[in-house]
Amino acid sequence: MKRFHLAAIPALALLFTAFITTTETADHHRGASENIVELAVGNENLSTLVAAVQAADFVELLSSEGPFTVFAPTNEAFEALPDGTLEMLLMPENIEMLQSILALHVVPGKVMSGDLSDGMSAESANGKDLTFSIGYGGASVNGSDIIMTDIEASNGVVHVIDTVILPETAASSY
Repeated sequence: MKRFHLAAIPALALLFTAFITTTETADHHRGASENIVELAVGNENLSTLVAAVQAADFVELLSSEGPFTVFAPTNEAFEALPDGTLEMLLMPENIEMLQSILALHVVPGKVMSGDLSDGMSAESANGKDLTFSIGYGGASVNGSDIIMTDIEASNGVVHVIDTVILPETAASSY
């Protein structure tokens, strides 16, 4: 198994990166002048992610220089969570749990789809490993299919995914 090692970014910046994501439409190539947050705000299919980033108080950081790689769950991915989960995570008293989950979706540095290989792992912003699979059906990260790749932003890149990645401990508590 290959290990993709990225330089550490201050912990707070890492957490912020976990919460923004990009466009899933034909705007695919417009992003180079917009940061990750601006791309997400401009895509209605990522509105739930934007709400989570705002609730986690990560907007400023995700607008920072980076670079970051964000695996952005769609609205449908959030809707597929067990009933009441999203509402619970958006409550102010659960901000740390929300930040931890969002940080799983961010990798420090810029990782393009061409950089991925089957079995490769990368450390997310919260310190947990993400594992990539490459097959005939495409690529996935921790079992979540990557449905759109390489959406470039001024501070990194976004890959849209079809499932919210949950930490093992968090998944068992829902």
